[in-house]
Amino acid sequence: MNDLNIIGIDLGATNVRGAIVTNGKLSTISSSPIQSQGSEDDVLGDICKIINQLLMQQPAEAIGVGVPSMVDVKEGIVYDVQNIPSWKEVHLKKYLEDKYQIPVYVNNDANCFAIGEYYYGKGKGQENILGLTLGTGLGAGVIVNRHLYSGRNCGAGEFGLLPYKDSVLDFYAGGSFFTITNGIDGKKVYKKAFENDEKALSLYAEYGTNLGYAIKAVMYTYDPELIVLGGSVSKAFPFFERTMWDEIKTLAYPRAVENLRVEVSELDNSGILGAAALYLDSAGI
Repeated sequence: MNDLNIIGIDLGATNVRGAIVTNGKLSTISSSPIQSQGSEDDVLGDICKIINQLLMQQPAEAIGVGVPSMVDVKEGIVYDVQNIPSWKEVHLKKYLEDKYQIPVYVNNDANCFAIGEYYYGKGKGQENILGLTLGTGLGAGVIVNRHLYSGRNCGAGEFGLLPYKDSVLDFYAGGSFFTITNGIDGKKVYKKAFENDEKALSLYAEYGTNLGYAIKAVMYTYDPELIVLGGSVSKAFPFFERTMWDEIKTLAYPRAVENLRVEVSELDNSGILGAAALYLDSAGI
């Protein structure tokens, strides 16, 4: 593992970032805006531009790509990327393997977050972990018996779509709880909470209860020993930690609660690291 150079590519809604990852260390990161309203080939060209820059630094054994969408993991086909309208069915693995003649692995960004934590972050040495991304919605990646579990349709861990209150968990356990459900700028709530603003603290208390409910669904489904939180909302963890645990403790199995750890990711560039770790997971390293 120490000698492997793996390219990690993190495709976002507006830009693509990448680096060569060697034993958890990143080369100089390359970044570029993407032509999100362009053709399929335009965006493929944006990705290849970054890969070409990285390969000029040093050769690589494999490429991993994280995308914000559903993926046929076996074939490496990306479907219906919401913020890239032209990407309806992109055979990304085949395209990149034909072009670069090295193995390519593709998965969604939440799964990349989880496998990155397993290899390089809080999940090192654990067997069963979940990575929960608290971004606009609630995303999740699942590690079972030391391997990423994506499910047949890359849909394992879609807890954000479970029914909750008058909608789904996405609107109550992610950033949308602030921006859509309550119509408030999440950044302003975060700032106000530091000023001990009563309304802001109350919102975080309610949010913690919602997230705790989502974590109970995680526990009943996968029973991990560790849940790692990432995404922008996780930075406010001290403001919702208490009510989150209050809700988790209503789980029917007290011993499972006693054995559970919930921690916040400390990884920088987790998207790139996680994309590179797709190769390690596939190879069983």
